[in-house]
Amino acid sequence: MNTSPLQTASAYYDANPATRWLRWGLGLSERLWPALAVRGAVRLFGTPLPPKWMHGRQPALSAWQQASWAFEDASITLYQPPPAPHGPVALLLHGWGGHAAQMLPLAQALASRGWRPVLVDLPAHGRSLGSTSNLPQFARAIEYLVARLQMQGHAVRAVAAHSLAANALAHAAARGLPVQRLVLLAPPASPLAYTRLFASVFGLSEATRVQLQHHVEAREGILMRQFEPAAVGPRVTQPTLIVHDREDRINRFADAEAYRDAIAGARLLETSGLGHTRLLRDEQVLHAVAEHLRA
Repeated sequence: MNTSPLQTASAYYDANPATRWLRWGLGLSERLWPALAVRGAVRLFGTPLPPKWMHGRQPALSAWQQASWAFEDASITLYQPPPAPHGPVALLLHGWGGHAAQMLPLAQALASRGWRPVLVDLPAHGRSLGSTSNLPQFARAIEYLVARLQMQGHAVRAVAAHSLAANALAHAAARGLPVQRLVLLAPPASPLAYTRLFASVFGLSEATRVQLQHHVEAREGILMRQFEPAAVGPRVTQPTLIVHDREDRINRFADAEAYRDAIAGARLLETSGLGHTRLLRDEQVLHAVAEHLRA
């Protein structure tokens, strides 16, 4: 049975009593104190779920070399394998509510082929500081990571990113990110559409949703539509591989098709039965990504 993103998100939040109380509280605030409802919605919208404390300890990466870089009002945590290969760097990025260890199978596949994989906990995720983040901050973090690694003398040749980070990567690439190849894994196409999903899940009115959108856009200095495939795709020049599963219940397969159609020469690898995260450890996907980066 096919499940919509709305049904999946609703089921996730309904399973947690705390989030049901948040939904009730936001609804009450909308009626009694609308400005407070907007502030609460903005805070909740920017809070990664599941919470980062669930992934603060990542035993699979305990032997990896770890570094923490201050970034804006938070931090970014990097992991490199010991001993780190001397090959070109591939930056591997998790999605919203994810963590660095999710990208470990791809890191191992690339390291065996001579790459130097760098895994990352983005702001407010995993071991990194910060309690809230958002798509524009993800995009800025990608630009900062690539620039600082290159300043340190590393040859950053490729970036592979999952889910929301893939959306951020496409935007950074459209702004001239100096890397040679891109991999977008299960990318979402529209942050604006996600605000509608968020509002529906939490029972927010359209007026509150619009104020939430305007607050985020004004604070970050960028419109949500500037992240959509039609806006960024024509300016992405790197060879791009997109991987998306037909049964992804988080981001629609049509989102991947939108990126494929917007980015000149982009190739879309369609999978089936892997969902949103299992594709990160599927042997076929790992091989396809490695081959794309080698070409």
